[in-house]
Amino acid sequence: MEKDLTELQSLIEAHFESRKKEEEELIALTSRIEKRRSERAEQMRIRAEKERERQNKLAEEKARKEEEEAKRKADDDAKKKKVLTNLQFTGYMQKTDRRGPKKQTEREKKRKILSERRKELHIDHLNADKLREKATELWKWMYQLEAEKFELQYKYTRQKYEVTVLRNRVSDHQKNSKGPRSKRGLRK
Repeated sequence: MEKDLTELQSLIEAHFESRKKEEEELIALTSRIEKRRSERAEQMRIRAEKERERQNKLAEEKARKEEEEAKRKADDDAKKKKVLTNLQFTGYMQKTDRRGPKKQTEREKKRKILSERRKELHIDHLNADKLREKATELWKWMYQLEAEKFELQYKYTRQKYEVTVLRNRVSDHQKNSKGPRSKRGLRK
């Protein structure tokens, strides 16, 4: 009985020791979780603050550029007004008549058209979902352009075929109309 009692006491002590270790591990784990949560909250706060700062910088830069653009336009307008008031109207007209309008080269025309068509992508501030939406939007736009391109190519080939057929008909008609007359002339 004493042997059983000592064995039972040793089992109870082992159980309490293992339980104490498990409780310590649980406390350590909960403290690590809380520490990680607080670190994560701090990181998110810092990230949000940096994002606000970046947005503010972008807004300030945009406002500054618009202000500079407006100032430059105002300066250009003032220069133009000054030049126009200094010039005599007849002298100005004579100068334009001599030179004529400047013709754009094909490269300049192409650059102008492309600059009008191109849109800048402002994707720095977008998250993953917005980027996916933007990508699908661009893909749909590209798909539409490809469809239009295909339709135009088909229309072009069809028109080219029709022109060829009509030219052949005209040449056949001219051959047929000349042929019998000349034969009639020989028969008479």
